Amino acid sequence: MFLLSGLLAVLPLAGLAQAASAQGDDAAAEEAKSGPADNARAGSGEAARFDCQALTDQPAPEGARAWLERSLWANHCYAFQARAVRIGSDGVRSLALSHDIVEGVEREVARFLDGPAVVFERRGRIGRLSWADGDGAVAASPAGIVAHLEGLYRLRLSGEERLANRNAVRLDIEPLDDLRYGHRFWLDKATGLPLKQILLDEQGRVVETFQITQLNRPRLHRGTIDLDRLRSAPNDPWWPTWLPDGFIAKPVETRSPRHNEAIGHRVYSDGLATLSLFVEPVTGKDQLMPGLHRLGVSHAAVRHRELGGQARQVVVMGELPPRVLIRVADSVTWRTSADDASP
Repeated sequence: MFLLSGLLAVLPLAGLAQAASAQGDDAAAEEAKSGPADNARAGSGEAARFDCQALTDQPAPEGARAWLERSLWANHCYAFQARAVRIGSDGVRSLALSHDIVEGVEREVARFLDGPAVVFERRGRIGRLSWADGDGAVAASPAGIVAHLEGLYRLRLSGEERLANRNAVRLDIEPLDDLRYGHRFWLDKATGLPLKQILLDEQGRVVETFQITQLNRPRLHRGTIDLDRLRSAPNDPWWPTWLPDGFIAKPVETRSPRHNEAIGHRVYSDGLATLSLFVEPVTGKDQLMPGLHRLGVSHAAVRHRELGGQARQVVVMGELPPRVLIRVADSVTWRTSADDASP
């Protein structure tokens, strides 16, 4: 998932309503494996980091896979300010975007310039591809994402265009099944930053367009960016028994001030598409109506089910075909004994 567009896609769930701000955890950055020149070490217990200056030593990308990896690294390593427009089912919105790196930690902010005054902010490090397993190394880098996408999407370059007064290459990413959406990216030739992104549903229809109209002085960070710390998988009593091929649990901290201890939340991704899964007791008057809800370009499937001897609300949301979200929600199971274990 590309950084700032991913930030805008992660809307708070509370009441399926807009929130004034959204603060992310320091693990909300992209997944990773070993970076260019292997300078992003991912060994157990060491303070791994990526030196952004390594990008200056890399040759110009050749081929779709190399362009995607370069763009994922650029999302982490370039500081910039930009203006953009987002076109979706909820209309046209203009935004001010910024991304910078301070003491090894990224900070990105998106401010809507029309309509309700909404600001999204996220701070993060370069995330890891999976939960820690014992003392072994955990993959961490855009190279890992690109490798993980193999067999799930078809990548191809489709010529060059000029956008936001900059030269760009077009990258088409087509799903190999009907369980996820397709993408088109226009990547800045000088930096690799995405200048335009189009999301396509399973019928090839445009769901959302996100385009930078002005990119101000992108600057390659002179220093390193930290990789996220190793995280052990939580021992939840519930888990989905079905996910689309390639979706794995993201090692991110999902607890927030909005969620009390009774609310469980996990995030799953195939490297591009992401879904959030919430499980909580059905209590009070703030419960959601079971069914399918539209959230801008995303959907939320809501089920009230008997799990663990109690009525619980299961919510699955993301930019995926609605039937996929419904199937995931219906597949959630509850551990019935201490011997059962979630995958």
